[in-house]
Amino acid sequence: MTTFDQAAFSLPGAGAEALAFGRHIIRISADQTGGNLGCFESEVPAGEGTPLHVHEKEDEFFRVLEGRFAFWCNGARVELTEGGVICVPRGAEHRFQNIGASLGRLMVIVTPGGFEGFFPAAAREPDADMDRICRIGEQFNLRFILDAAVAA
Repeated sequence: MTTFDQAAFSLPGAGAEALAFGRHIIRISADQTGGNLGCFESEVPAGEGTPLHVHEKEDEFFRVLEGRFAFWCNGARVELTEGGVICVPRGAEHRFQNIGASLGRLMVIVTPGGFEGFFPAAAREPDADMDRICRIGEQFNLRFILDAAVAA
């Protein structure tokens, strides 16, 4: 990991692609920021989203780049469209879903960084079952809440 004494940046069209649970482009990694943050873009097909989950050690910031999304955080629901932002505190039960009619895009920043490595790790095991995905998630302080019923 490098020290974070110079600007970390990502030129337009740059980043490392990870194809796991959709297309994710890692724009800035924790390695580039001394562990302070990670930044990635996510492409989310219409109707798709994440299951309810918790980041044990990271705060998570989302900016809607394209589309219409619903976000749930500790039971509260908010809808955001292009330009909308939401910050989810570490330890919060949350999820999101693209509620628009077309592909949506999110920019996600996590602090401290490191979670952005989940997607390349999951992409290396494309046939993993949910039990294995949960174990991969644990390596990135991610806990899925699979038995919870979530109202839409």
